Amino acid sequence: MKTQLTILFMMALALTSNAQRWSYYNTKNSGLIGNNILAVASDNRGGLWVGTTQGLNKFKDGQWTDYADFNEKLKDQFVNCLVVEGNTLWIGTDDYGIIEFNGNRWYEHAEETHRLNMKYIRDIAVDHAGVKWIGVTLSGFVQYDGVNWNKYTAAESDLLSDFILRVVVDNRDRKWIGTNDGLCVFDGRRWISYTTKNSKIPHNICLSVAIDKNNVKWIGTLEGLARFDGETWTTYNIDNSPIPGNQINDLEFDKEGHLWMATDGGVAVFDCDKRWDVFSAGNQLPKCMYQNVTIDRNGNIWFGTDEKGLYCLSDYHMAEQTAADNPAGENALADNANGSTAGSSSNAAKAKTAADNETEAKDERIRLTPNLQEGTLSISMLAPEAEVTFFNAKGEKVRSVPKYRNGTNINISKMKKGTYTVKVKSASGTRSVKFTLK
Repeated sequence: MKTQLTILFMMALALTSNAQRWSYYNTKNSGLIGNNILAVASDNRGGLWVGTTQGLNKFKDGQWTDYADFNEKLKDQFVNCLVVEGNTLWIGTDDYGIIEFNGNRWYEHAEETHRLNMKYIRDIAVDHAGVKWIGVTLSGFVQYDGVNWNKYTAAESDLLSDFILRVVVDNRDRKWIGTNDGLCVFDGRRWISYTTKNSKIPHNICLSVAIDKNNVKWIGTLEGLARFDGETWTTYNIDNSPIPGNQINDLEFDKEGHLWMATDGGVAVFDCDKRWDVFSAGNQLPKCMYQNVTIDRNGNIWFGTDEKGLYCLSDYHMAEQTAADNPAGENALADNANGSTAGSSSNAAKAKTAADNETEAKDERIRLTPNLQEGTLSISMLAPEAEVTFFNAKGEKVRSVPKYRNGTNINISKMKKGTYTVKVKSASGTRSVKFTLK
């Protein structure tokens, strides 16, 4: 069993009402087995479970455990989602479907995984009766009540798409299903769909969903955050709010009812009314994709990234918003490799200046849309044409499309699995986006 005691040197900056601090974990300063974090979950015993592209970790009492030492199928396995149900951990993987672990025994549903084509598990939700609802990439929506399995597909039901991205259960046991073609709601009999054609949802690719104590739905999309109370849609994006990025990868409510979010431009918390606190990538935090967020039993907020490991915010309390809060660049978290931490005095988002907006307007805005069935990738952008270059995880140039036309398909079927950086250079500016090819 691989364990490593990580010693962190903490420096806390005292604020008027709190002394928040950041901690940083990666493969160099801890026992974390991979820096690309796909899932994070906290259990009721003080353990933090971390799914990576290299397998499954657990962090507890300063020690890291690599669970490939107990189940060899987890070695170098993509662990895409994690759900804690009592003393059972539900693990969604790429190659072995859904795996149960109760702390002593492993239960692998190999027969059902093969029969229902349940590889590439993307998300798992548990309803109030203990029924598991499983979202499968390219293969639909699966129900498991502990004995029976049932599968819903777009061809045989009113499910919008078989490409499931997120599953959440509300207080009426309705399943909210984020897909790459819109948002679905399923009550066990009837389906309701929300798309850009029949609603004011900002984009059809729904990456995350969270439900507040009033049963209001918050939906993270590629083009911003949406609030939906059953009748009215309200959208928050980089043009009308302090939100740090339009790609809302994950959402989580804390015990005070504040909404935390992981985005392509950093992380933020919103009181769901007027107050924001923003930690921007490239300012308070290093530049990278922030992919997931979870809150442990002690109130620590954990963020997983696509290349820089885990960040943890401790002793955070949202302060009253004042004009003097969040001075530009003050107390930024250093992107170092020795595990040191620094406090951040960001208590409210700094308003963008005219110069900031002018610079942003010159940048190309792009969106990657993979089609794994066809083995293609398309890029939506502002300019009609661009130079597109692919770099591997080592920073090596592996492919170039000198005159890429907006929206056309690029064949990626022969590219190796791994994380790539796609650099798009056009007349509108230059932008780089990361994606993982599984």
